[in-house]
Amino acid sequence: MAEPLDGTSPVVLSTSSVFPESTASAFALARQLGYDGIELMVGTDSVSADVDQVADLSAYHEVPVLAVHAPTLLLTQRTWGIDPWEKLERSAMAANRLGAGVVVVHPPFRWQRGYAQDFTTGVRRLAQSTGIRFAVENMYPWRGPGGGELRAYAPSWDCAQLDCDHLTLDLSHAATARLSSLELVRDWGERLAHVHLTDGTHSSADEHLLPGDGDQDPSAVLAELVKTGYRGQIVLEVGTRGMSRTERRDALASCLAFARQGLNREGQG
Repeated sequence: MAEPLDGTSPVVLSTSSVFPESTASAFALARQLGYDGIELMVGTDSVSADVDQVADLSAYHEVPVLAVHAPTLLLTQRTWGIDPWEKLERSAMAANRLGAGVVVVHPPFRWQRGYAQDFTTGVRRLAQSTGIRFAVENMYPWRGPGGGELRAYAPSWDCAQLDCDHLTLDLSHAATARLSSLELVRDWGERLAHVHLTDGTHSSADEHLLPGDGDQDPSAVLAELVKTGYRGQIVLEVGTRGMSRTERRDALASCLAFARQGLNREGQG
């Protein structure tokens, strides 16, 4: 299975979209449903952090790994060590080993002071030395019970405020930040390099709803991406935790059809 030959964006399945099923299940589903590739969320299970096993899964299912999500979440703080630079270096090494061209990374947490201080220059240096595109993901302010914002990221949760060459747009994160994904697509311009297609509402929770189940108008986002000539990956990163296996398969099939219809690729698989 390879990227689309018509020059349109590949539609990719994040391994996080099958949680609590395994990384192996994500590859099997991507093959069955006809996704163009996988985004590997490192740290969701032990296999995801074992690059050799991931390479074997990719070869067995004939599904390429097109992106690697670095283990920079709170839940993956000890995956691939505790040094954030080591995590990014190992993510780039994994991407090169697997043939992926993109590493997704979150902005630093505020308590990672040294890392935060050198983040933008360090990411640019790594991108130049490894040949991998590092796309920094938009996050959102953490809110306390009274609605007040807690400063969790430094220098900002808003990746557009950072001096980064490439950005990842996550529609659910935009919803939690109470922003419009469509406006972000227009504002970011050529800095937009990667998209997590999902949905959400202006809730304090990061919902990762199926596209169309929230208020981010993902159909309009896809139309705008087509209009602007975007050629980066469209990654389905949705929450299916409460679903049965059959429900999960049907939901991810629906997500794939939604994305391809929005990219004017109906009927391809």
